[in-house]
This record gives sequence, C-alpha cells and structure tokens, in this order.
Amino acid sequence: MQNFVFHNPVKIIFGRGTIASLAELVPARARVMLLYGSGSIKGNGVYDQVMAALRHHRVEEFGGIEPNPSYETCMRAVAQARSFGIDFLLAAGGGSVMDATKFIAAAIPHTQGDPWDMVLKKVPVSAALPLGCVVTVPATGSEMNLNAVISRTETQEKIPLKSEHLYPRFSILDPDTTFSLPYRQLANGVVDTFAHVCEQYLTYPANAPLQDRQAEAILLTLLEEAPKLHSEGDGYAVRANLMWCATQALNHSLSCGVPGDWSSHAIGHDLTARFGLEHARSLAIVLPAVLSHQRHRKAEKLLQFARRVWGVTETTTDQTIDAALARTRNFFETLGLPTRLRDYQISPADCRIIEQRLGAREPLLGEHQDLGAADVAAILALAE
Repeated sequence: MQNFVFHNPVKIIFGRGTIASLAELVPARARVMLLYGSGSIKGNGVYDQVMAALRHHRVEEFGGIEPNPSYETCMRAVAQARSFGIDFLLAAGGGSVMDATKFIAAAIPHTQGDPWDMVLKKVPVSAALPLGCVVTVPATGSEMNLNAVISRTETQEKIPLKSEHLYPRFSILDPDTTFSLPYRQLANGVVDTFAHVCEQYLTYPANAPLQDRQAEAILLTLLEEAPKLHSEGDGYAVRANLMWCATQALNHSLSCGVPGDWSSHAIGHDLTARFGLEHARSLAIVLPAVLSHQRHRKAEKLLQFARRVWGVTETTTDQTIDAALARTRNFFETLGLPTRLRDYQISPADCRIIEQRLGAREPLLGEHQDLGAADVAAILALAE
C-alpha cells in the first residue's frame, strides 16, 4: 500500500426531513447566497424547505447554473456576491451547482489576477468563502470532497480544480429530494458513481485489499439497487442507497494508498466541452474503451473485477476480461446510456482536437502518467 494522508472535514447530515437542520448549520449572522440551477428546486419543495430553515437569515439568490457550469456564469455570481457582501454560500442541487459554488467561493476573494488561473494554470487557491450543500442529485460526490470541474464556453474547455479550501462545511443528503428527478438523471448518476469507483479500483494491485473490497461493495450495491428504480417497491430505500454510494465513491476514502487512473474523466470532460454530452454519458462511452485499451496493464485488477463483481468464470484471461467489459457496457446500456461515439453521431475524426489537447497535457494521462495523443486516439477508436 502506498503512503497516504486522509483528511475529510465534511459533516454529513443524511435522511428524510434533514433540510430543516440548515437553521443550526448556517452561522446565525451569515449573509447567505443560495445557488441553484434551472429552478427545479422551486417545484419540488426543496426551495421552500431551505427558505423556511433560513427565515432568520439574510438570503440572496443566484439561479441558472447550467449543467457543466461555465466560468462565465460563475463570474456573474461572483460579482453579485461581492456587491451584496456575501460571506456564506449554499449550493442546492447536483454536482454542477456544487462545483460552481466551490469555484465561486474561491473566486470571490481572488482579487489579484483572473480567477480562471486557479483552474487553467493551477494557481493555488489561497482562500475561499465557507459553503454548504443540499444535495438533490446523487452522482458526483462533490458534496464530500475538495474537487470541482468548471467549463469555459469560449475555449470549449472543461477542467478540474481542487483545493483543501473547497471542502463544504456540511452537506445535507435527503433522498426524498430525488423523487422529482427524471429517470435519465438517476441513471446518469449511477453510471457516474460506477465510473468514479473504477478510476480508483481498476489500475494495478497495491496490496490494499480493504480498499478493493470497499470499491467492490459500492459496485455491487449499484448493480443490485439500480434496476429497482423501475420497480414499485420502497423507492426511498433505493434512492438512499444510491445517494450514499455516490458520496462514498468520491470522498477519497477509496483512493487511500492506491493509484488512480482518471483518464476516462479527462477524455470525457473534453467530449462534454466539445460536443455537449452529459458527463455520465461521456463516461459510459470512454470508460469501457480505456479498460479495453489498457487490458494488459490492468489485467490483474480486471480479472478481479470480472470474478468478484460480475461473477465471470471464463477460462482464459482474454475471455474473462472480454466478458467483464461486455457486461459493463450492457449495464450502462440497460440504464439507457449508449456506449459508442456513433450513438451521438461523433466519429474519431471529430475528436482530433481532443487528442492533440490531451496529448500535450502534463502530466500525461493514466495511473502511469504516460498516455499521450496516440493512446487517446486509440481509445476513441475503440469507442467508435
């Protein structure tokens, strides 16, 4: 097992009716900005619950944060927050709203230079406003980590940002908030969670059996629970399990002492920025292709994945890996997420700029940090 430092200060409040706890969680004298997306929180009761809990606080609103939040939108929120003297941010929504809120929290005090430099040039985040989250879409795990991903419309870029300053002070997870979501969003969240686990699990052995089994537990729970979204059973229990899986998949406990890949995310982010694919749908395309391209270097973990997660009992290594990858694709497709570029009328030739941009990136991609433009081209060809 590799050396590691694990620190996660986020307080999680989980369960039905927990949005009311905002009254105690948000500092009494805070000047709050409530950030949200298209306004669905005003139709599903979340907005009313938030405002009731914060009725004794001064609250300003900023709505309209889009999926794959843009720098341009975030900077409008920054200007508004500065003008109102905001000192606490509250994200109510899914990963896009939470990621945007993290960037906004860092950008408000960043008055020397362009805040985009924190994303593109990795200028360290020196300070950030405190923030909290009310999670309405289980998917990204942003509610319990230090990560954000921000897009810039004019350059068609989608780039990650991370800093210890960006951990939420708290996150509220009420599975009831997910009942108004369309099936498409719930399915996207399952695939997003699945991919987050695989990026940390399907690399090479690091003699970390606990982390392996934690990863496998999340994957097996997803396989067990996701099909129940179509049933009429206890919908709350299913949503609670999927919501907690999403949080656990990317609160960095799985990454302790083990290598991480993240090449599927890097390629997927550029597919999203260039072609407008939803994040999870880009991962459904790229992840199986990355695993296929790296099948020999990842063979030991792919065989473990095949046997422990999928129960594959084929005789040869290639047959076992092929079966596991076929079942992974089928799982995504059964949820309604296509797994080929052609399903979106995208060809590998359309992706040349992605290959060039990622091939010039330092460090290079993958757990060995040696995947360049030729590898990205081969991966996209496998995803055709």
